[in-house]
Amino acid sequence: MKKAEFFFDKFLHYFFTQADAAFFKSLGLNCIRIAINYRYFEDQSIYTVIDMHSAPGGQSGGWHADGGTHLGNFWRHKDFQDRFVWLWTEIAERYKDNAWVAGYNILNEPADPHPNHSGLISLYDRTAQAIRSIDPNHILFLDGNTFATDFTKFPEDAGTRWGSNVAFAIHDYSTYGFPKSKEKYTSSEEQRKIMRASYERKRRWMDERGLCVWNGEWGPVYGRKEYDGEETEEINERRYMVLRDQLEIYQKDRLSWSIWLYKDIGYQGMVFVNPDTPYRQRFQEFLLKKYRLAVDAWGTDDRNVRHIYEPITELIKTSVPDESFRKLYPPIWSLEERVTRISRTMLVAEYLVREWAELFSGLDEDELEALAKSFAFENCGKREELNRILQENAQAAGSV
Repeated sequence: MKKAEFFFDKFLHYFFTQADAAFFKSLGLNCIRIAINYRYFEDQSIYTVIDMHSAPGGQSGGWHADGGTHLGNFWRHKDFQDRFVWLWTEIAERYKDNAWVAGYNILNEPADPHPNHSGLISLYDRTAQAIRSIDPNHILFLDGNTFATDFTKFPEDAGTRWGSNVAFAIHDYSTYGFPKSKEKYTSSEEQRKIMRASYERKRRWMDERGLCVWNGEWGPVYGRKEYDGEETEEINERRYMVLRDQLEIYQKDRLSWSIWLYKDIGYQGMVFVNPDTPYRQRFQEFLLKKYRLAVDAWGTDDRNVRHIYEPITELIKTSVPDESFRKLYPPIWSLEERVTRISRTMLVAEYLVREWAELFSGLDEDELEALAKSFAFENCGKREELNRILQENAQAAGSV
């Protein structure tokens, strides 16, 4: 346990430093949504949005909620919600006077299964009241239900209910930016219409009421040569088309946004851990196995294993022929996705946990620190085309 605490302490230390903040600022970007030390952003005059990315028990069945199941147990237990509200009071107390904290993103991508989203509305009532009793000034960013896509059950007094300093947060991921897209993106007029319609649907409820909208997450994933081989360049050219077309939409609407994400190990980030670092070298074979088995839920390419899970889906379709009986919450999870999430990204993935943990076994503190230091800015590469496009957009936005 002591070594685990040592590793994660070092990981957090190296993950975002002054060098990261300076690079982010150099692109002309002035606000970031990430859970790290705000002081680096303060030094670079960058605003931060504090994001509660995971709640006790899991606010959804999504991988990012850390709930361990496909159910959001956060909504089933009052104790989880009490701890959540208490934590926000502590955060508000700490940051209430910090001018470089733009605001609080109260709950990332909730998936409240209650009718009329009553659990989420009640939670926002409690949390907003608790925060406002300490900090009346910072912006509250409120995600819509069902992974920040659905506001249709929000109360009609939402514009004043939680105070006047509130923004309503959508997450605008385009299916064209992911491996499961049904067609290659060419930026055709029809595809751009579909992209725009998806975006407009997410924000329509706020637009009809004149409320403030913020895009808290968006962005495509990218091909990697170690996995996608000769297809990598073409994949990424199309993903950059998606990126540009989404930015064009946001620019026209003067929409503020925070791209997902700043740093990772090479799939989506503006900055990524280099392949020759101790971390990438030690976990290379394990990461390849995860890719082949498609056990990661985010942006998965399941072409190697799809045929294994299709019979389960067909069995359910045959056994439950009435489609209305197969409509479960959240509705954006298709039957196929629900089957693979439960059987692949939970069941199969669970059997890989020990193998991953064993890769840390026997390492001394110097070796553990070397793994953590792999995430330091000086040991990372940059996704140059992504950053160039973001920088150009920032310059264009600044000139308007």
